Amino acid sequence: MKTKEEVIGFCLTFPEVYEDYPFRDDQWAVVRLKGSKKVFAWVFERNGCVWVNVKADPEWRDFWREAFEAVLPAYHLNKEHWNSLILDGSIPDETVRQLIGDSYDLVKRQAEKKRRKPRGTAEEGQKA
Repeated sequence: MKTKEEVIGFCLTFPEVYEDYPFRDDQWAVVRLKGSKKVFAWVFERNGCVWVNVKADPEWRDFWREAFEAVLPAYHLNKEHWNSLILDGSIPDETVRQLIGDSYDLVKRQAEKKRRKPRGTAEEGQKA
C-alpha cells in the first residue's frame, strides 16, 4: 500500500465503518466506527509519504516499533496506545493490513464494552 486511497479503501472493507475528514483538510482522513464514531485509522501525508496511525495493543506496541524503522510512536496521538506506520515500502502490505485490522478490533472492542456498561453504575470491586 502506497496511497491514501488504497489505505482508506482497505479500511472501508471492515463492517460498520465510514470515512471522515474532521479537520476540513484533505491531507487528514480518519476511518471511524459507525455508532460510536471512534477512530481506528488516521490517514495523512507527511514528508512525502502516506502515514497511518493505528491503535496498538500495549503488549505488541514496542515489538512493531523494533521490527520496522517505519513504525514509530504515533504522530499527534497518545504514544502509549498508538503507532504511526510510514508507508515507504519497508513494511510489507500484509503487515500493514494486519496492524490496521488489529486497530479496528481494539477500537471496536472498547466501543462495545463502553456501550454495554450502564451509566452511573459502580465499577466491579468499588462501593456503590
